[in-house]
Amino acid sequence: MFGPLGVSLAPYVQSSRTLSKWITPIATWYANAAGYRKYGFRYDDLLVEENDTVQRALTRLTPSEKYDRAYRLKRASQASVLHAPLPKEQWTSNSEDVRYLKPHVLDVAKEEQERQMWDTVTVAKK
Repeated sequence: MFGPLGVSLAPYVQSSRTLSKWITPIATWYANAAGYRKYGFRYDDLLVEENDTVQRALTRLTPSEKYDRAYRLKRASQASVLHAPLPKEQWTSNSEDVRYLKPHVLDVAKEEQERQMWDTVTVAKK
């Protein structure tokens, strides 16, 4: 799937136990090396907000999810201004780094695809 979430091989990797055993440690290392967890971000906080699909998905978050997202962004901005990552106990752990926005983005993308399909329907007279 192309779009705001990009191409993903995750379903294929997760379906194979052997691949999952090999790839999971590498994926965990890469996520830690990317550095976003040092500033308290979750992976979905890094999605480009200028995308229309992501904008519509952000409106579907619960009030607590919106507040938590805003707090993470402000805390990371403050850490960036200070030129230092957060203290180690405030880093996002692997168990906390869940995809909270992905289901909403997928729903919006599916709705847009359905809307486009209905917009291009041609009605033929019998």
